[in-house]
Amino acid sequence: MAVGASRGFIIGHVVPEARLGGPIALVEDGDRIVIDAELKTIDWQVDEAEQKRRKAKWDETDKNKLTVKRGILLRYARDVAPASTGAYCD
Repeated sequence: MAVGASRGFIIGHVVPEARLGGPIALVEDGDRIVIDAELKTIDWQVDEAEQKRRKAKWDETDKNKLTVKRGILLRYARDVAPASTGAYCD
């Protein structure tokens, strides 16, 4: 009997930088993303001009403002740092 929720190769990445307009915030359905497990790379295959267009469009929205006002989700959105910097939570 199998135990657990997942089997095989899995990619999971959740990071607050998307709320601040980092690359994850700009990914759209249909974008090609190449993952190389041996080289440990993730390559978002969207040309630089399109990335700049999306970033400019994103900057014009209020997506970078917090919409939650209380609770653990507010604390996470406001305080948690990326894992690459220690996933610090004040």
